[in-house]
Amino acid sequence: MKAEWIVWGFWLLAAFLSGSIMFCRFLPRWIAHKDVCVLSADHNPGAGNVFVCCGIPLGMLCLLLDIGKGFLPIYLACRQVNPQHILFALLMAAPVLGHALAVFDRGPGGKCISVSFGVLLALVPLTPACWVLAAVYILFSTVIRIGSHRKRSIVAFAVFAVVAAALLVYMGQIAMATGCVLIAAIAIVKHLVAPEETEAKEME
Repeated sequence: MKAEWIVWGFWLLAAFLSGSIMFCRFLPRWIAHKDVCVLSADHNPGAGNVFVCCGIPLGMLCLLLDIGKGFLPIYLACRQVNPQHILFALLMAAPVLGHALAVFDRGPGGKCISVSFGVLLALVPLTPACWVLAAVYILFSTVIRIGSHRKRSIVAFAVFAVVAAALLVYMGQIAMATGCVLIAAIAIVKHLVAPEETEAKEME
């Protein structure tokens, strides 16, 4: 039993610290000598701002690394822990929370979109939650278009939480359903506390 708790503790910490690595902040500084938090309209250390401020190659690198830091710890942890254990919900949320808090950086932390997809991609063999998040983002970006990225993300994650939770509870995956709700809650809070001028500039 003690060994099991040590394993859970290790992966929870590893996942949180993995998410805390702000690739979109320090790689542009090192490679392009640019601070995307200073140059971008919303001051967000995200891959989208790296694309805009530093170009496609560096933007792609940062996007893949942001997805990877959510994907890798969850993918590896699934080899040692039980995805049906309720602690798995915390494990799913750990990289997202790490990205939101950015403990290795003095910046504001990111908005959690890429790392959330990374976590869910690692679980594709076990759950369709990744496709649910992708579908709602596509829905509110094309069919029911919400112009403000901030509002679109809040609505998308809220709908994702409801749909994914209902679907996974129906499938008997209670821990993963809880994890999806936690991921959505973290992302929604990060978008809600974003500065008001962020939305205004995106709407221009």
